[in-house]
Amino acid sequence: MSLLKYIIVDDEPLAREGVRINAQQIPFLEEAGSFENAFKASEFISENKVDIIFLDIEMPGLNGLDFIRSLSSKPFVILTTAYPQFALEAFELDVIDYLVKPIKFERFYKAVFKVKEYHSLKEKAYPGLESDNDHLFIKADRQYVKLKYDDIDFIKGMKDYVVIHTENQKYMTAMNVKTIYSKLPPKLFARISRSYIVQVKKIVSIGNDEISLGNSVLPLGPSYKEAFINDYVKSNLITR
Repeated sequence: MSLLKYIIVDDEPLAREGVRINAQQIPFLEEAGSFENAFKASEFISENKVDIIFLDIEMPGLNGLDFIRSLSSKPFVILTTAYPQFALEAFELDVIDYLVKPIKFERFYKAVFKVKEYHSLKEKAYPGLESDNDHLFIKADRQYVKLKYDDIDFIKGMKDYVVIHTENQKYMTAMNVKTIYSKLPPKLFARISRSYIVQVKKIVSIGNDEISLGNSVLPLGPSYKEAFINDYVKSNLITR
């Protein structure tokens, strides 16, 4: 099983550190970020793969429960709070567990292990994508379609669907951009905006705010540009 990536969202530095200390003792967890408010966490989640949110409730600006309601596609949520009275409302929002501070490690581990079990079941049951060394399978038009990585030009996200473009055909499957990107080999595919993933070998040229594949021109998002240039261009750039 791959590592489960988590973020911590709490306005109290000591509380964030407490969650981190517990999480660092669990080998299948990997920290992806730590945030003092829900707004920063929301921005991070929109652009990065997150499996678990350790979330406080009482925070300035946007509280934890409203934050959960605002998420269109939410990771597993474990609430970490000093207030036991919100438990019923929280479980109606399908949180995995509700931990009351101070949190003992045994209780923390039990909540995380529950996520691990649910995550394993979700991976086995999810019909949208299976991948192998040089290809993937998607579910499209009521059948499983095998697509070689080399045949994919780019992928476009459309809310809860993605459209996979090859030279001669398009395939739509129920999945978001973040999910399919996490399954693709990073040496071959780059995310260049919130809605587009491109096969690096198919790139013909790179402009200030666009990438050309010859027959297609895709937008290069400002927040993705620097990472894309560093990861895929500079290592192969020839200069005098």
